[in-house]
Amino acid sequence: MSQQAASTTRAIPIVTLGTVLSAFFAVTLAACLLLALIITDTSLHMPWLAFFPWFEWTPTGILIAFVEAILYGWYVALVFGGLYNFISARMGR
Repeated sequence: MSQQAASTTRAIPIVTLGTVLSAFFAVTLAACLLLALIITDTSLHMPWLAFFPWFEWTPTGILIAFVEAILYGWYVALVFGGLYNFISARMGR
């Protein structure tokens, strides 16, 4: 098997990884939002407030959070998937 064929069989598909990670982060955010709506006290608001003091559960804030979740999934896929593909191609595995 040639080196090119070996590197393409071991490479992580970046598009698939980005899609899966973005969907995972968006579903996780949706679950947090659902829990915040079900639990009527402020138990989930205080941890969010510590990390994002500007964040409010408004429609605009929710939309921004979903966009950030999707973009973060693609960021992780491009950086770490690209690094893995580069290193595995250089090592010949």
